[in-house]
Amino acid sequence: MRSSTGLSQNWTALLVLTSVFSLFTPAVSVKHENFKTCDQSGFCKRNRQYADKAAGLGTQWEAPYRINPQSLSWNEGQLQGTLLKSINANGETVRLPLTISFLESGSARLTVDEEKRQKGEITLRHDSKARKERYNEAESWAIVGGLDLSSTASISMFRDKTVVKYGPDNKFEAVITYAPFGIDFKRDDATQVKFNDRGLFNMDHWRPKVDNPAPEVKEGEEAPVVPAGEDESTWWDESFGGNTDTKPRGPESVALDITFPGYEHVYGIPEHAGQLSLKETRGGSGNHEEPYRLYNADVFEYIMDSPMTLYGAIPFMHAHKKDSTVGVFWLNAAETWVDIIKEKEAHNPLSLGIGSKTNTKTHWFSESGLIDVFVFLGPTAKDVTKAYGELTGFTQLPQEFSIAYHQCRWNYNSDEDVKEVDRKMSKHQIPYDIIWLDIEYTDDKQYFTWDPLTFTNPLGMLKQLDESKRKLVAIIDPHIKNKAGYHVVEELKKKDLAVHNKDGSIYDGWCWPGSSHWVDCFNPAAIKWWTGLFKYDAFKGSAANLFIWNDMNEPSVFNGPETTMPKDNLHHGNWEHRDVHNINGMTFHNATYQALLERKKGEIRRPFVLTRSFYAGSQRLGAMWTGDNQASWEHLAAAFPMIINNGIAGYPFAGADVGGFFGNPDKDLLTRWYQSGAFYPFFRGHAHIDTRRREPYLAGEPYTGIITQALRLRYALLPAWYTAFHEASVDGTPILRPNYFEYPSDESGFAIDDQFFVGETGLLAKPVVTKDANNVEIYLADDEIYYDYFTYQTYSGHGKHSIAAPLEKIPLLMQGGHIIPRKDRPRRSSGLMKWDPYTLVIVLNKAGQAKGSLYVDDGETFDYQQGAYIHREFSFAAGVLESKDIGTKGKLTDKYVKSMKSVGVEKIMIVGAPAEWAGKSSVKVGKEESVLEFHASEGGTAAWVVVKSPKVVIGEDWTIEF
Repeated sequence: MRSSTGLSQNWTALLVLTSVFSLFTPAVSVKHENFKTCDQSGFCKRNRQYADKAAGLGTQWEAPYRINPQSLSWNEGQLQGTLLKSINANGETVRLPLTISFLESGSARLTVDEEKRQKGEITLRHDSKARKERYNEAESWAIVGGLDLSSTASISMFRDKTVVKYGPDNKFEAVITYAPFGIDFKRDDATQVKFNDRGLFNMDHWRPKVDNPAPEVKEGEEAPVVPAGEDESTWWDESFGGNTDTKPRGPESVALDITFPGYEHVYGIPEHAGQLSLKETRGGSGNHEEPYRLYNADVFEYIMDSPMTLYGAIPFMHAHKKDSTVGVFWLNAAETWVDIIKEKEAHNPLSLGIGSKTNTKTHWFSESGLIDVFVFLGPTAKDVTKAYGELTGFTQLPQEFSIAYHQCRWNYNSDEDVKEVDRKMSKHQIPYDIIWLDIEYTDDKQYFTWDPLTFTNPLGMLKQLDESKRKLVAIIDPHIKNKAGYHVVEELKKKDLAVHNKDGSIYDGWCWPGSSHWVDCFNPAAIKWWTGLFKYDAFKGSAANLFIWNDMNEPSVFNGPETTMPKDNLHHGNWEHRDVHNINGMTFHNATYQALLERKKGEIRRPFVLTRSFYAGSQRLGAMWTGDNQASWEHLAAAFPMIINNGIAGYPFAGADVGGFFGNPDKDLLTRWYQSGAFYPFFRGHAHIDTRRREPYLAGEPYTGIITQALRLRYALLPAWYTAFHEASVDGTPILRPNYFEYPSDESGFAIDDQFFVGETGLLAKPVVTKDANNVEIYLADDEIYYDYFTYQTYSGHGKHSIAAPLEKIPLLMQGGHIIPRKDRPRRSSGLMKWDPYTLVIVLNKAGQAKGSLYVDDGETFDYQQGAYIHREFSFAAGVLESKDIGTKGKLTDKYVKSMKSVGVEKIMIVGAPAEWAGKSSVKVGKEESVLEFHASEGGTAAWVVVKSPKVVIGEDWTIEF
């Protein structure tokens, strides 16, 4: 749901309500004037100018930072010392404590602080209650492991540098140069990542504000010339949109340039609406003029191909070149900007660019906090995502229903409306698992209540849904209506658990309920209190099949600067909001996740909580979506690069509003969007309150039928999707995998972002995202054989292949060499599929072989952590199909496997069957036989066979001989 924007501080209720309701038309688009450009952000402009100065001076630039060699000490994988910043010609310096940690995982970490702030030896302006230190608690929210120091790292110290060997077999190396300060990170003796290569490392040190009065000029005399100094205009306060940020600690930004020598492509740093391979940001043809901004904000109807900030921020970047991926993670929760330039470097001036390499040079700057950067040296993309996941956590293994289809709009009008939609979906045999309620279900925008006129019997509504194993999701946001007698806000104020303004009073702002306060979920006491509100006996009308949606948690504040909270607001521990802004949404998401774990004593279930705002680590807590998009072909096309980018940044449980939130899609667009949505890890249809109703059964034929087929495809493949989610939850591998991830040597595919593989299934999808398209060109990165998922038409050969794609067709190929688990019996919901048998689709490669896996658990509890799951590997070679256990036995394994004794395999299909099988009529299953049906190749399609009722159990070892 989107917000109002740009209201003045001195609003009245009438003005705000008028402004809010005037924005409820789909014609509205993003208001650029409500959001800062780099030139309007003091520290961004300052650091860009610093970079321009350094570039202008070239080799004459003298970076003012150096390590004091006498300060260095080494202890168990960690180098500590002091950086000295020269601040004037008199040799005066500022001391910056430095720590470089080499981790057991093979990652490295650089942390730089500021001694005076660290020790509290500064003076705050305006009698501020804010903390004096640089914010140093981002780690406590984002990092959950992977910090063990290396026991094998070795160090060599020299006059001008220190060299540390670390990582697997000590094949990684960090060369730390003292003056000017810099670090080169090497793998296999080649530099992969360079810190401060351009000398742009910068920390705004604390200094007192000096008010220099204008010199007195006597009559008849000329005013003396004042020497030009640094531009202090945004050091001490900064105004934007009618709000003044008081900056009690003065300027405190941090910056570092990070170079990837030889790397042309960089990816990640979501969330932005743009291509997967990030563009340059210092102008030029086809490039951006602005840096990529990371400052979580309520940006509705966002524009395409833009570095403009959106709802979430993950400051994690991949760099890729042929056969090599590296990464960096900038652990800072404040407003952050990232500049990118790419420079060609020719080894021979006479080569005319032939044999040249591209160096990608990035420049990171944040408004406050520490310099805290992790480096991952790969060498594969999977190595990088795994190392990042070991630090920030892997994605949540979700409840199985949550990866099925979600039906949502703002708003279903009553409990009867919800029940009628539920009945009609069943009547039209359209599968879905969850129906959603936006804010109108509440009593006067008061969360944890139900509108007494329209939602008179919420438990009856939930009971009807439960009869089909369906669920309900209700929205609960962090703004709490400031209304006398509302028990939630009364407790919030009484317990002092809300965010404070700069003066220490409870902050009051404007959001959907009108005057509101914001729960401060940095406070452990607030989390404990919030958890109590979700207990069934507290949240009347809730039940076990009710789950939660956290929206507006950037936070969105209608009358705040840039539609959010003032930066000088104060959170728990007196940290300023500027320090924690990008983590704020995750803290609320976390509080709701904790609340849903145990709503009834002894009944612990995996939560499902959707969030709009997110940060590194949010993947542990639930799903996200790309926010308030438009019903346009451009927004449909933008969704996949955004979702893929989120996945490689460690947060794969991502989706976009199917159909577009704003506006009314025509039926072709709606149909194509459902076909795309069937490949979103988070699959939800959603629409604005002013749009026409668009439940799938309203589209009419042939559209309803085509949409239903797309939904059924998703449901049939749920076993494969759930297996992919499991893999992501244990090693961080993305669910949607771009070409560079799977084919790191194939330079032609490094920028492809409109097709992808789904998990380890070998499914290669390229849904139609352009108007009136009847075919697509799909790129094959190898010479393996591929089969059309629906027709078994074959394709082979490196390069582009044209595939017919009439409206009813999703371009979807199966790569030879894979085994895909499915459930083919159509049901109303995934819960009703639990005991259904499986179909195994064996897709043979050129060698006549295939391999795949299946992961199954109860899809609901945490019992899998004690072994209550089935994890099988299927392999086909030399005419034998085998199933073997690849799980680790635990306390509950035998009990769970026994409970699944009735679930078997009802059908085995082999695509690409050899012609000599034409005479076969049976296969050997243990001591028994099962019937085999052979279907010959015709018209470019592959031969295939089907074995019905092989009578094998999914949780047991078995072999079938063909």
